[in-house]
Amino acid sequence: MVCLHPRRVKPRWTMRKVEYHMRRAQSEITDIHKIVEVLASATIGRMASIGADGYPYVTPVNFVYLDGCIYFHSAPVGEKLENIAREPRVCFEVDVPLAYLDANFEPDRRGCKVHQFYHCVVIRGEASVVPDGSLKTAALNALVTKHERGVQLEPVTEDLPAYRACRVVQIRPKSISAKSDLAQNRSAEERLARARYLKLRNAPMDMETVRAMGFDPDTL
Repeated sequence: MVCLHPRRVKPRWTMRKVEYHMRRAQSEITDIHKIVEVLASATIGRMASIGADGYPYVTPVNFVYLDGCIYFHSAPVGEKLENIAREPRVCFEVDVPLAYLDANFEPDRRGCKVHQFYHCVVIRGEASVVPDGSLKTAALNALVTKHERGVQLEPVTEDLPAYRACRVVQIRPKSISAKSDLAQNRSAEERLARARYLKLRNAPMDMETVRAMGFDPDTL
């Protein structure tokens, strides 16, 4: 379940205004605390770097948001590390799929009426390899904590062979944009109709989407 209520967490970075305007401004997320919650709820992100051939190279990674930066671990060699050593500027994207509005919602069953609800965050920043030490250790332990919730494991320490065998990459944001697609461009009546349909269908993610749209399923 994705909850988009602001937490009392003070981010270590401030959002710089990007140089373009989101076309559907009503869908933009500008509250930093809500952006942090989207980052916390996603387990996989995608980093785009520039390859030696000039083409973008996209890599899916398990990641964690920690103290204002993105961290993920990596093998000690590979294309993405070569890319960021040559050009540290990268783009990092995460998305959280919500409910899918299928063709049964519309009586005429037109394909153009189907729709995917989601949250997403796009970060532009600079990537670098974190040297061995306290920051690398903290990032690895934060990764384990995020992806093994509720499981008690021995902490990662610098003396472990696996510690020395991996690399940790930090992405320091320069700008960030975020969006929630929750039918904000529709009228109040149209949004209500979609919320009621999702409640009746009650498929996975439907109730979460209804709540994210601002409706209480118990009162629809």
